[in-house]
Amino acid sequence: MLHLKINIPFSNTDNQIYMKKRVLFYLVAFVSTVSLQSCVTNYVVSKPATYNKEYKTDAKLVSIDTKKMELDKQRLIDSFLAEKAATIANAKNSIKNSEIAKAIKHNKTIDGILSEAATYIGTPYRYGGMTRNGIDCSAFVLSVFGAAAGLSLPRVAASQAEEGEKIEKENLQKGDLIFFSHGRRISHVGIVESVDENGEVKFIHAATSKGVMISSLNDSYWGPKYRFGKRIINENGEAYNANLAATTPTSNRTNF
Repeated sequence: MLHLKINIPFSNTDNQIYMKKRVLFYLVAFVSTVSLQSCVTNYVVSKPATYNKEYKTDAKLVSIDTKKMELDKQRLIDSFLAEKAATIANAKNSIKNSEIAKAIKHNKTIDGILSEAATYIGTPYRYGGMTRNGIDCSAFVLSVFGAAAGLSLPRVAASQAEEGEKIEKENLQKGDLIFFSHGRRISHVGIVESVDENGEVKFIHAATSKGVMISSLNDSYWGPKYRFGKRIINENGEAYNANLAATTPTSNRTNF
């Protein structure tokens, strides 16, 4: 607060009154001016300070919200990528497990066929025969695939040669059928028993000379008569031809 001390000489009563009024006027004017300047100063100085503080606070909040949104966005992306990776991994595992299951089924089927065929070794050959007392080549194949794989192949070798998928000699595998002939017509069939590292193919069949036996395609007798191979069981352990059915036996066939 401003304190003024003014000493005024007075000569008479009127002059004193007049001078007091003048002094009071100037005093009021001075105080009003000082008060107004103080208010203006407070307004000009303090108002921007308050605004800047509010602005900084709002900017800080916006920055925090932006960072939070970026973090949430990154978490969402990471979650999506992790879920996608897990899905791919599960799909790969399912495919791998499926392939393993198919391979196991295939090997089991082929092993079953060869095991069944081995039980016939020594069975005498009999033209038109279909039992263990005597059997011909096509009946032997038909019986083995029927018992081990549940397939009903045609009765004669020439018809059996029309089933399955044709296989080149160098690609023959255990369980494939191989066909032979003296001329143009297929007249003999056997089951591939093994293929060694040198490519020698051995097969089990019912031969006229010794009955059911194991021979080699390197043999001077069977090698020249070999025509082609057929794969009856696919990689899934199932028949290539879903509708295999037995045919009526043909009486004029020649099996050797």
